[in-house]
Amino acid sequence: MPNSRPRPRRGAGGGAGAAGRDRLVARSLQSAEHCLGDQDFGTAYAHYLLVLSLAPELKDDVKETFQYTLFKWAEELHALSRIQDLLGCYEQALELFPDDEVICNSMGEHLFRMGFRDEAAGYFHKAVKLNPDFSDAKENFYRVANWLVERWHFIMLNDTKRNATYNAAIQKAVCLGSRTVLDIGTGTGILSMFAKKAGAQSVYACELSKTMYELACDVVAANKMENGIKLLHMKSLDIEIPKHIPERVSLVVTETVDAGVFGEGIVESLIHAWEHLLLQPKAKGENGNCGKYGKVIPAGAVIFGMAVECAEIRRHHRVGAKDIAGIHLPTNVRFQSPASASVNPEETVEPYTTEKMSGIPGGYLPLTECFQIMKVDFNNLQELKSLATKKPHSLSVPAINEGTLDAIMVWFVLQLDDEYSLSTSPSEETCWEQAVYPVQALEDYCIQPGDRVTMEASCHDCYLRIQGISVLHLEHEMEVMKGFTKSKDVLSLGNEAELCSALANLQTSRPEALEQTCMLEPTEIALLNNIPYHEGFKTAMRKVLSSLAPELLWQPMDTHYQYMEMNSGSGQSDAAPSTADPFYVLDVSEGFSLLPILAGTLGHVKPYSSVEKDQHCIALDLIAEANHFPKETLEFWLRHIEDEAAVLQRPKSDKLWSIIILDVIEPSGLIQQELMEKAAISRCLLQSGGKIFPQYVLMFGMLVESQTLVEESAVQGTEHTLGLNIAPFINQFQVPIRVCLDLSSLPCVPLSQPVELLRLDLMTPYLNTSNKEVKVRVCRSGRVTAVPFWFHLCLDDEVRLDTSGEASHWKQAAVVLDDPIQVQEGEELVLSVEHHKSNVSITVKQ
Repeated sequence: MPNSRPRPRRGAGGGAGAAGRDRLVARSLQSAEHCLGDQDFGTAYAHYLLVLSLAPELKDDVKETFQYTLFKWAEELHALSRIQDLLGCYEQALELFPDDEVICNSMGEHLFRMGFRDEAAGYFHKAVKLNPDFSDAKENFYRVANWLVERWHFIMLNDTKRNATYNAAIQKAVCLGSRTVLDIGTGTGILSMFAKKAGAQSVYACELSKTMYELACDVVAANKMENGIKLLHMKSLDIEIPKHIPERVSLVVTETVDAGVFGEGIVESLIHAWEHLLLQPKAKGENGNCGKYGKVIPAGAVIFGMAVECAEIRRHHRVGAKDIAGIHLPTNVRFQSPASASVNPEETVEPYTTEKMSGIPGGYLPLTECFQIMKVDFNNLQELKSLATKKPHSLSVPAINEGTLDAIMVWFVLQLDDEYSLSTSPSEETCWEQAVYPVQALEDYCIQPGDRVTMEASCHDCYLRIQGISVLHLEHEMEVMKGFTKSKDVLSLGNEAELCSALANLQTSRPEALEQTCMLEPTEIALLNNIPYHEGFKTAMRKVLSSLAPELLWQPMDTHYQYMEMNSGSGQSDAAPSTADPFYVLDVSEGFSLLPILAGTLGHVKPYSSVEKDQHCIALDLIAEANHFPKETLEFWLRHIEDEAAVLQRPKSDKLWSIIILDVIEPSGLIQQELMEKAAISRCLLQSGGKIFPQYVLMFGMLVESQTLVEESAVQGTEHTLGLNIAPFINQFQVPIRVCLDLSSLPCVPLSQPVELLRLDLMTPYLNTSNKEVKVRVCRSGRVTAVPFWFHLCLDDEVRLDTSGEASHWKQAAVVLDDPIQVQEGEELVLSVEHHKSNVSITVKQ
């Protein structure tokens, strides 16, 4: 804590008033110091506010102590859930120190913890702008930049074909008389600028995101169009005439379409636009100046689908294993991903995920021909209104290939007008991903030519929904027809017993007493499908527990029989006494984890799980029960502690953990935040001979040339944006690290062999270094554009988990260079690797 107390300065005016003020300031400073000594941070904060309001000239003198007091008081307020008071304190502090990057960064950290990611990112960005060398703020900003400016902005702006096609359609409309234009969801303002360059008289553009609105203002000004384009920071649904724009417009341009067409609310916004903001549409056969009528670009969309087999989609949305490292998964626990094909239409969960299917690992197999799902006319108000109320319509598509039905893949053709269109098909070179509707909850996913894939399609709650996907097997259809004929005979004979028997045979198997549908994220399902992960943990945990109890080495420790004996007290002559304390194992993995149950198979173990959701706890209880564990064996640790931040504690005051399992790598491919701090606490809580898993982590990387990574990370010059100057402004939000990559399918050319970049030792921290230089030999000439990296989690010296492996549920990440480096075969580059607060930075030196 800072402890230097400034002396109040006398004002130049002097007098009794100034003297009284100085005495009050001095007393307040003294009181603040006493309060800090007593750790009464709230009162100390109030005293400092008084001091700074009475004597603003003391700002520099008390700044450091004021910051310390603010941060301590904010932590108390957060713990007490006094969120409004916390935010109020930071607002007061920023009024006093508006250009203080440390306060901005701390405000962002609190907002992020409370779930306000957009707002947090804004404060991190401001802190970085105030001090570009402030590493804490930079690392925070890089983590959340995706919420400020989503990565697809860079990809779409680099899509020359998309930009040129929109430009041509807008230019044509303006030339035909549509001179007043509204751009809905303007983003960087590129479509508005196309309209202005085409000769539009009045251009209005609205954008809800504060960051994107400010960015668009800068871009429009840089392109000298600020006088011709009026930017509005609001939703189009809130625009009123003449309050915000003076008149109805003749043209609306928008690209508020996601991979599933309707997910960004285009239907709702266009209904409002036709009713309140657009001129009436031109009637069929009517001639005249287009400026007298309203129209929309895009004019419509045709949505297509295809049933596919895809192992990558399957492993992220269906648990394929019935037995995981000896743990039996019972039939009364059903795992399901949020992107469910059978999602309740009343739910607002997005019913699909998105994938770049042309580059998905392992590829995909078409099981049907391409089929049309629906068409929509954005220039027809009645059709737009009827979309949300239409009942789902049925589709039945014949299979053309044998395979496993894993998903319905969806794309669309965006008809900008009667001449120009854009396709998001996976066979096109496009910036778009495809919408993927995973198939779940079928008895049989196998499909043969001649079978039919059936489904229902609708537009409900702003989403394209593909529901009730099933397979009508050709053989089954024939059997049904035969059965139907037979049942008519049965009815005519009045054979009631046979009829009841037939009905019973049509019923599905009876559910077990208690069923649980457990909703898991795709990465959690992929983790359950990662058999090497669970086998590796089982092997490593067995070794640790065996070393702690050598007298039990002679007997297999993972049989349910002996496990029950040790917990019930029987077989005491050959096994450990039932009164012996169990080994305590704590799993603090993020999300759903089977590791505590796996630990329970290994002997006299008391495993603790840190899962939070009730449905996850119920599912684990049911799995434990199905594997014959006593109910009291598994504990849910967060039920025992009030503060989740204190998850690393002792199970009892006099007991220590035998094994602590830490989650060290995020599914996105980055090191988990505060990993080393958690490891430091964990080391203090281990019994003698206990271990942290993993014991150490190795980071590997390589040099690659990848134009894809370059274009996904920053807008490249003005050529892609047709001469408009956008790159310098949006590239302020580029981040040096691209996450959620799959190296097995990334378009790139390796320019070196993999090399070890860093070692993080969680058990022996003195082996760690925060900086390291690694020499890398170039094995192929080219341009180094990025350094992808991944990790080996070393549970011990023999058991390793590779985050880039084929079965991995983790993605990988890459550092993308600002300026590519030309290299020749045989040359050596030096990579400078720095580890700071669970963040890793890599710079390349020639």
